[in-house]
Amino acid sequence: MGAALVASGTVPFAAAMSEHPLTAHAAGEVAGALLEQVGERPDLVLVFVSPHHAGALEDVAGALDAVLHPLVLLGAAAESVIGPHREVEHAAAISALAARVGPVVPLALDVVPGDGGAMVTGWPPVPFTPSAALLVADPYSVPPDAFVAWLAAHHGALPVVGGFAGAARGPGGNRLVLGHQVRSAGAVGVLLGPGVEVETVVSQGCRPFGRPFVVTRAEGTVISELAGRPALERLVAQASTLPPDDVAVIEHGGLHLGRVIDEHRASFGPGDFLVRTVVGVDRASGALVVGDVVPVGTTVQFHLRDARSADDDLHLQLRGRRADAAVLFTCNGRGSRFFGRPDHDVGVIAEQLGTRPVVGCFAAGELGPVGGRTFLHGFTAALALLRDRPAPSA
Repeated sequence: MGAALVASGTVPFAAAMSEHPLTAHAAGEVAGALLEQVGERPDLVLVFVSPHHAGALEDVAGALDAVLHPLVLLGAAAESVIGPHREVEHAAAISALAARVGPVVPLALDVVPGDGGAMVTGWPPVPFTPSAALLVADPYSVPPDAFVAWLAAHHGALPVVGGFAGAARGPGGNRLVLGHQVRSAGAVGVLLGPGVEVETVVSQGCRPFGRPFVVTRAEGTVISELAGRPALERLVAQASTLPPDDVAVIEHGGLHLGRVIDEHRASFGPGDFLVRTVVGVDRASGALVVGDVVPVGTTVQFHLRDARSADDDLHLQLRGRRADAAVLFTCNGRGSRFFGRPDHDVGVIAEQLGTRPVVGCFAAGELGPVGGRTFLHGFTAALALLRDRPAPSA
């Protein structure tokens, strides 16, 4: 089971994957393949391992460090891992990317929840203005909503792409790695500096239907009225115009609500909505319960999510973009169980961007910016597209 390898040739990015079941053998394959392509001392190595290798994550990191000597090495165990051309679901795999991206700063964060929100410790002084952050967090010790709120309050302008590790079934079971340290709590990450261009992509996998409405009565996550009428009444009227296949999507849990991020726009299209699940209906009052707080005055529109919508949206979000490498965090609920075939997301990346080094994992909640602010997502593909920024000529 040789390592799958892709390198960008003229730019310092390479990705490698091994599906060998023995950890030492797989780690050696990946380390050797990356060394051959980028040489020693890259600025960054990202590594993701399947649960089969989670108990030996320290050994995997040690092998990569011994061979490559990166400035920053980080990664995690994940339910399934992503590499060049492949999404390995529920099988043994190690996937890694090595990159020369200029200055980087590692992050080792801990979160203490409190009545006033999360208190995050470990954010270091940074000698440059970060272009983006890549983060992997443990959902049992890092409250996702509180953590994202903290990011918005303290680093709101910073694009963050990442996800919550989903390899464990309870507290203490996840494995994160930063350098030589393996952690079972907190978050690990890296701040990317001015040596690399980063473009973020968040594909929420939905399509709108009907027309936008303004929320005229709501409390917390309960929306009672849209444009002066019961929210359920508005939904029924909009759904009555749909074909039977789309009605079936609603009946099988594919109904979502998108809220507009930038209310100053004259019209709204893909990328303008933060999509949240409609989690319940109160038929007596005509209210809808949504998986987020939607304030009065917000413009919203109903959305559908199914495999066709997700495929169309990812193609649309990547069309016309370019990258030398990509880091992908995709939802545990995507993959073959959602699309009915394996390797969907990496296949679309290859189709739209060409053959590029890709690394990533399936996540239990994805982080990515929409409308200039980082949010927590579900059933989403969040990407950081990396482009080499050549040093200025003398």
